[in-house]
Amino acid sequence: MKYIYTGFIFFLSLGLWMLKRAYENNLVTHKVHINNDSIHRPLTILFISDIHRRKIPEQWFRSLPDADLVLIGGDMTEKGVSYDRVKANAALLAEAGNAYFVFGNNDEEVDKNRLSGILKGAGITVLENESVVLDDHYALSGIGDINYRKDDLNAAFKEVGNRNVILLSHDPRVARKLAGAERSDQIRLILSGHTHGGQIRIFGFGPYEKGQLIKKDHYTQLISNGYGTTVIPMRLGAKSEVHLLKIY
Repeated sequence: MKYIYTGFIFFLSLGLWMLKRAYENNLVTHKVHINNDSIHRPLTILFISDIHRRKIPEQWFRSLPDADLVLIGGDMTEKGVSYDRVKANAALLAEAGNAYFVFGNNDEEVDKNRLSGILKGAGITVLENESVVLDDHYALSGIGDINYRKDDLNAAFKEVGNRNVILLSHDPRVARKLAGAERSDQIRLILSGHTHGGQIRIFGFGPYEKGQLIKKDHYTQLISNGYGTTVIPMRLGAKSEVHLLKIY
């Protein structure tokens, strides 16, 4: 009986700890150097992905450093989430600065037109296989969700000119598709989520790799653990993340 009681206390404590980790607000800061002599202006990006069911706390979010861009890497919602919650999160994200969004696989499973309307109404630009020119040096490209085969890199890069490209893609597997895309050599930064860093990692092992910053020959890819959770609201070994990137 003693061992049963001890085991019960252990697993209860672990479950509460995992629940706590799922609702943490963690800001992770990165410095990313772009090796291009034509770049003279630094750029600051706030990146959030995989919000799912979470409500972003206003006080915490408004305390974050200012950024030139707010980029939302998909899975803004999922089935069963109140559209009022989506509206509140969208308004807060738009308030922080120039905000852009790409669809994730869970966004494809809700009323996509309604979601788009909420985002656009809040002042968030939705990018689906298209680009916006940010200035003389940078263009931002966003692609549709890979899981639903909505991605088209060539269409996304069509209007970037000779600028350095920041690519927003919910699914990090976009990196495997770059070889067949025109202008992919202009990509300097890829921002992705989707994997949740495995969400629950046992002895360091999980269904996906932990989120990380990966440096390639001509670009850097950030794969985020994400802000929210999927299936169950618990995390272990893969903390929730919002990112502040300082590009120079």
